[in-house]
Amino acid sequence: MKQLANNKKAFHDYFIEKKYEAGIELQGSEVKSIKQGKVSIKESFVGDRNGEMYIYGMHVTPFKEAYDQKIDPTRTRKLLLHKKEIDTLIGKKTQDGYTIVPLSVYEKNGLVKMEIALAKGKKQYDKRETIKRKEVDRRIDRALKNY
Repeated sequence: MKQLANNKKAFHDYFIEKKYEAGIELQGSEVKSIKQGKVSIKESFVGDRNGEMYIYGMHVTPFKEAYDQKIDPTRTRKLLLHKKEIDTLIGKKTQDGYTIVPLSVYEKNGLVKMEIALAKGKKQYDKRETIKRKEVDRRIDRALKNY
């Protein structure tokens, strides 16, 4: 599994409840561009429309050697999930405070996949608590390395 893009900010801003693996519906040269790592999911989000899941704002830099370079880099792309998973995600999303966030884009067996997660937003004090916990863990690791 080769990781192509990562959304570190999602772990800082949300409590991750459950993770899902989804395929992405791509056009021609987008696959080559993504496999070269020219993809960004930092500003992207997942939404539903007509009982299907889509990713909005995912930026894929056009492939230089592509014949057709008229593909919009930030176009809306369909996510490929099982119907049961889509129903679960839409049902949970309607509950207060839940959202669906993209975590990473990776290559698995030659296919481009995306890891999405059902997440609940963190409050400001939760973020501070997470930062404090990470700092304490780093200090412990440093102390153990020195001995």
